[in-house]
Amino acid sequence: MPEVRRPGRQSDRRALRPDLATVVTGVNDLLRPRFDAAEVAGHLEEMFGALTAAGADVVTLAFPDVAKIVPLARPLRSRVCELNTRIRATAARHGVAVAETGRQAVATDPRLWSADRLHAGPLGHERIAAALAQAVHLPGSDDAWTLPLPRRKVPTGRRAAEDELRWAAAFLGPWLTRRVHGRSSGDGRTAKRPSSCP
Repeated sequence: MPEVRRPGRQSDRRALRPDLATVVTGVNDLLRPRFDAAEVAGHLEEMFGALTAAGADVVTLAFPDVAKIVPLARPLRSRVCELNTRIRATAARHGVAVAETGRQAVATDPRLWSADRLHAGPLGHERIAAALAQAVHLPGSDDAWTLPLPRRKVPTGRRAAEDELRWAAAFLGPWLTRRVHGRSSGDGRTAKRPSSCP
């Protein structure tokens, strides 16, 4: 499923003539000091409209509560809620399928996330793929992706605080440093497919 990036940032993926496209955007915007949900929704409107007008079926997803993944991210909870509301409304206007990962408790299980707590890990990608498959009614898909993982011992007290400090030192600190210096972790990287197919 070709990914469609924001207009102006990369060549137009419609030239690939996809019959199915995934559009997942907004998480990085949530982290910006001047987050504008209406602006993000405007980008979605443009992408959904362009892809569906070109004849592609489109699927997107809603995001889980980041505060349940990163306790320090509690101030972002209302942003996630607003973004999800706009994603659902924009998708409905364009007939875009929505994988409801934002409404499933399993989506906030730390075992689905990588060490940085911002990107899905292997198990998380597996669940997301299953959610997208169900959203587009792929034969053989079902809601098994919503099932909780086996119970585990959750760190509490001092151990939990130490885990948070280690995470902040390894990921939050470097992220803040990049922001202060106007850099991104994506600087210097190129797209997997930097140009459209002929």
